Amino acid sequence: MYDFDKVTVCVDMAGCPNRCRHCWIGVTPNKGMDIEQFKAIAMAFREQVNYFEIYSWYREPDFRRDYRELWEIEKQLSTIKTKHFELASFWRLVRDETYVKWLCEQDVKKCQLTLFGDEDTTDFYVGRKGAYQEIIKAIDILLENGIALRLQVFVNQKNVLVLNSVVKICNDLNLEERCKALGQEFELFVHAGTCDGENAKLYDIRVESKDLSKIPDYLVKHTLDYMKKTSIEEVFGFSEKYLCSEFKEWDEYSYSKSNSPVFYVDSYLNVYPNTTSTYSWWKIGNLLTDDCDTILKRYVENDYFAARMIEANKFEDILAVFGNKDSAKLFDVEDYYYYILNLYLKEIYDSSQ
Repeated sequence: MYDFDKVTVCVDMAGCPNRCRHCWIGVTPNKGMDIEQFKAIAMAFREQVNYFEIYSWYREPDFRRDYRELWEIEKQLSTIKTKHFELASFWRLVRDETYVKWLCEQDVKKCQLTLFGDEDTTDFYVGRKGAYQEIIKAIDILLENGIALRLQVFVNQKNVLVLNSVVKICNDLNLEERCKALGQEFELFVHAGTCDGENAKLYDIRVESKDLSKIPDYLVKHTLDYMKKTSIEEVFGFSEKYLCSEFKEWDEYSYSKSNSPVFYVDSYLNVYPNTTSTYSWWKIGNLLTDDCDTILKRYVENDYFAARMIEANKFEDILAVFGNKDSAKLFDVEDYYYYILNLYLKEIYDSSQ
């Protein structure tokens, strides 16, 4: 048995209806998996750890038609009490009128939805025509059924120009007052997101300091309240130029394993740590060819490609090669750390194949 505080396993049983251009996990096929296979994954991990929980998704929650049955199975297979996250499938909310009632039964008080600006912009970044209208409808469904709202807004150099449309939505739908009527604060925050998975492809349009003044004051105020920050600059972090040249505390951001690890298992049974995107170089093993004990041992001993390569090189040396000392793009420090690591790991991994 491994002496973890807790192990969480998230399985991509059904995939996702969207192809979001911001998705840090990455877009992969909706291959599907049967319940018996899901149970076998759970039992493989349960035999190795004391405190364990499992979920049947890590992209779109409750996407499968049998989401109710799966939730009961997740609770039965977990050794600790599971709780539904403050996330909901807006795809299902507008197609299954019983879904929101079920969320209420799970004691969900607030749900987070994501916007990117106006209708065309949101549809583009979600990767599906009609997504914006579904999100707007989902907002009403949640509020009308007593579930308050948190809005997440991703910002880049292009969509920052249409963020006033988000302010208009908030006002037109009276979101603040409707949440207050439920005894909850309306929450909203803007951010750039990490720079891995699909979002890494948006590096060229990542926000810079000059773009921050374009974010509407309404969104700034709510973001600072939600994140408990004093300035919008603090939310978006430092320039890449500063992080390459002047930031001196990289040792605090060195990669290390967790004693409460979260593992992603994709539909091909590849296992990844919940560290960054499900890139090949982060794969710890595959449950078709490796037993769970072997996979957990590799994780504990940092004996898989990404971990070995990180241990073999100082981050400052990697940064000197892959960092852009002339870039004004803004990053949270930890997000930038993994962005640079993945540039390095991709090059080394590709050259080894």
